[in-house]
Amino acid sequence: MSRKCEICGKGQVSGNSVSHSNRHSKRKWNANIQTVRINDEGRIRRANVCTRCIRSGKVTRAI
Repeated sequence: MSRKCEICGKGQVSGNSVSHSNRHSKRKWNANIQTVRINDEGRIRRANVCTRCIRSGKVTRAI
């Protein structure tokens, strides 16, 4: 599954994990991507969508 929202394009972000002694190592923050059934112009399909788009109503979920 792709770690990218099909609606807004939100995806994985990288940065540094910083320890108490200030040592840096690379880490990743993954977007909260869910596979949901959506109603896309009258037809039902599965899509990888972030939870922000689901909550804000940018997609209509199929029942």
